Amino acid sequence: MSNLKMKEAALVYLDRSGGLQKFINDCKYYNDSKQSYAVYRFNILINPSDIVELDAELGNHILHHPVKAAEVFQSVCFIAVKTLSLIGQLQTETQINIVLKLTHLPALPSYSLNFCEFPLDYTSQRFYMMQGIVIAMTTVTKYTQGARFLCSDDACPLSEGFQYIRVHAPGATESATVRNDFLCNLCSSSLQEDRKFRVLGDKQIVEIITAKALHAFQGHSNNQPFRFQSFTIFLRDELVNKMSIGNEYKIIGIPTCVKSLQTSVCIEANSITFCNPKVPSGISDNFRCLLSLISSSCWKFTAILANVFASHIVPPGTYNFLKLCLLMSLVQTSDSNKELEDCLDILIITSDTLLVDRNNYGTGAVSIQAGSALLAKGGICFIGDLSSYKKDKLEQLQSVMESRSITVYIPGKKFGDDSNQQTTFPIQCSFWSFVDMDSSSRKNMQKTNTLIGQMDCSLIPANLVEVFGLLINCNESSPCHQFLPTVHHTLKKAIDPEGLLYLASKQFTTEDFEKLLAFAKNLNVEFSLEAERMVHGYYLASRRIRTDSICGSKLSASALKYLISLSEAHARLNIRNKVLKEDVLIAVLLFETSLTLKYGATAFCVAPNAVFPFELYNEEYLEQRDIYLTQCQQQLLQFIATYGPGTAVFASDE
Repeated sequence: MSNLKMKEAALVYLDRSGGLQKFINDCKYYNDSKQSYAVYRFNILINPSDIVELDAELGNHILHHPVKAAEVFQSVCFIAVKTLSLIGQLQTETQINIVLKLTHLPALPSYSLNFCEFPLDYTSQRFYMMQGIVIAMTTVTKYTQGARFLCSDDACPLSEGFQYIRVHAPGATESATVRNDFLCNLCSSSLQEDRKFRVLGDKQIVEIITAKALHAFQGHSNNQPFRFQSFTIFLRDELVNKMSIGNEYKIIGIPTCVKSLQTSVCIEANSITFCNPKVPSGISDNFRCLLSLISSSCWKFTAILANVFASHIVPPGTYNFLKLCLLMSLVQTSDSNKELEDCLDILIITSDTLLVDRNNYGTGAVSIQAGSALLAKGGICFIGDLSSYKKDKLEQLQSVMESRSITVYIPGKKFGDDSNQQTTFPIQCSFWSFVDMDSSSRKNMQKTNTLIGQMDCSLIPANLVEVFGLLINCNESSPCHQFLPTVHHTLKKAIDPEGLLYLASKQFTTEDFEKLLAFAKNLNVEFSLEAERMVHGYYLASRRIRTDSICGSKLSASALKYLISLSEAHARLNIRNKVLKEDVLIAVLLFETSLTLKYGATAFCVAPNAVFPFELYNEEYLEQRDIYLTQCQQQLLQFIATYGPGTAVFASDE
């Protein structure tokens, strides 16, 4: 009686939810095909909240005994097919394969599968919800949805018909569905598969891991031991190719098996939902107050941001030029496929690798040092010292940065396929790297006949240097480095690692910066007319003076893209939707400094410390910086007027 009551409730639910009409439409597709199948597969959408309210017993059955619950719906659907004559080819109830697709699970701890907790319930064969980041995936292959078997004894009545139907069950292997040792229940003869009725489906395997695992690479630690285990997810049919490496998803599925503690947990996925990154509705009160106090200036806010950024890593006031570039790179890095070309890559030339290497820990949750460009999606891929890589790896890196994608070649013979395959993944991160010039072996290799302002970068292929948006010189003699405060900072941190050494660390916390960067990177910005004219004017003028008859133009085709990206980044850091000429000025100064390091100084001579000409101690120094930058802006306009479009020195073809 209980089973009959659940069948009645299932029919009522299908009718009320629209599932019955969808089932009838699906049956029409099969009936119109006039082709006989071993199994007929139907997806039925289930809202647990609605079905529990309708019938608690059926709802409990679906949540805790999904295989048996599917049999209830299978019986209801078979009766509907026969009563309404929906599929003429269908003969037995076992030919109907019902897949219950859940919209969600109850928001209770018992329905959540935590990657970090142990032990886990692997044997209940019920639905759980889990959340994680995709770290690996396979190509799409085939699996057997269902197959028809016949008794090998022709005299047996079960040597025909559809009495022996094998259907894939959650967690089952291919051999559980199709193999050659099945026996007839009636005469004990061996069963043989009727292959022309086999139904194939698509299968893909992905591996996910909790986002907490990535925090271990970001410097977050409470000195407590932890254990992370990856989960293997089986995607089938309509779920294949719905996940991408580096993205985070919520998955509803059934744990199936664990071979040993060293292997991944296996999950048969039922539904997947992409987890959109949380975008803050605004910035913290501390930054909002600061922004309102200095709203009359277009340069002060970002100067203060750079000054106090990562104060638990380096003292405020040190590495301001570098930190401003890092902040701009962070806000230009997006998860959106539409903005792959806007990423801002940074290459640092330094003789102080220890401190530069520490900078990747100062970016909070935004910077992901996962050792993989794919895992760094929406963040930063820190790839270390370029000079430690061999030529083939540098060429591969250059190709990836130019195309913003990585292609994996799969040799067919190696993996049992007739043809070779290749899979391409988009790269949605910015790259940070450096070159250590302090090694004695490298010092002997450096050239001495460089131009004024030019730095020898011969250790790295010129084409690779060119794909980085910014080249930064960061060493003890540079204006962005103050050696003594850094020494004091390191010694104090050794005594009190968790202590806040500066007032700035208390006023503007890591959480404040995380919220600011997350909000800023999602701002939609557009150029004002005067900003657009200025950035194009500078690009054309700079291209003009860096062109000779032998080598042609030294400015790459992507130079304009970098200038636009830098301008947008500075506007975003200022929490503005409009790119102003003041943003273009900062972009030009940063870009011209980078060009000077590559090719030497030109008519538009920019000092190495042009962006931060003064140490930022108080409001007076900020005012002096604004005055200096205003003068730089006038020089830029004069440079454009002299060498830009429409001037006498500008060639007609250019």
